[in-house]
Amino acid sequence: MKNSRRVIKLMLASCFVSIVASTVLAQEIRNRYEPISGQPGKDVVWVPTPPVLVEKMLDMARVTPQDYVMDLGSGDGRNVIAAAKRGARALGVEYNPDMVELSRRIAAKEGVADKATFVQGDMYEADISRATVLALFLLTENLNTLVPKFQDLNPGSRIVVNGFEIDGWNADEIGRADGECGSWCTAYLYIVPARVVGTWRLPKGHLTLEQKFQELTGTLSSGGTSAPITNGRLRGNQISFTVGGTDYIGHVYGDTMSGDLKGSATGDWRAVRKTASQRVSQRP
Repeated sequence: MKNSRRVIKLMLASCFVSIVASTVLAQEIRNRYEPISGQPGKDVVWVPTPPVLVEKMLDMARVTPQDYVMDLGSGDGRNVIAAAKRGARALGVEYNPDMVELSRRIAAKEGVADKATFVQGDMYEADISRATVLALFLLTENLNTLVPKFQDLNPGSRIVVNGFEIDGWNADEIGRADGECGSWCTAYLYIVPARVVGTWRLPKGHLTLEQKFQELTGTLSSGGTSAPITNGRLRGNQISFTVGGTDYIGHVYGDTMSGDLKGSATGDWRAVRKTASQRVSQRP
């Protein structure tokens, strides 16, 4: 009996040692993980953004310590870590768990683990509502899929992307990096505009607006006549358009907007968005 117990103990000890050794080996393998440019991922292959372009992108987005920066498909974490070095809080969402662990190790080595966070997850499912800046390197098809989420960001949020543009959106700024950037030297900045589609009441008439990202078209109706708006544009919650010889310049605050008149007319202007119930009640 004693011999049997001794054998069982030896077997258990051997199993324990084997488990510990396997765990240590697995950790060592993870610690040695080195990604390869061009390696496949869930939605896009991984190609690292050159460091000079990373800095250019963050410069274009005017990243400050007050920002919350996110990267979707964050790879080895370089966008997030660079933002954290500028004092911003930053989060990377990456599907590959080995990349997530690698990013965390690099962040710790660079001394920004307290500001640079990485989670394993699907970029299409990620909650980006807190982001003031998105720093991304994705294909146009990936960016197009994310457009509905982009549009829900707070007006003035910045989206800066490497190389590939968003279909149907005109970049607010295009920049090129100097130095060692290889094939990836161009970045595009988009500033999320307020949503102003609809009809707005003015003291004397109403304004009807259509919107394509930051570009506006529409008409201003007053006293039985209508005039088209020209040069309509949004930059975050800043709005500007021209009717005849008068420039309307102002800001959007939810369902109100106001500002100054310049040109053939001067003074102040203010408009309030008509709600669905107001439109229904005014039908004959």
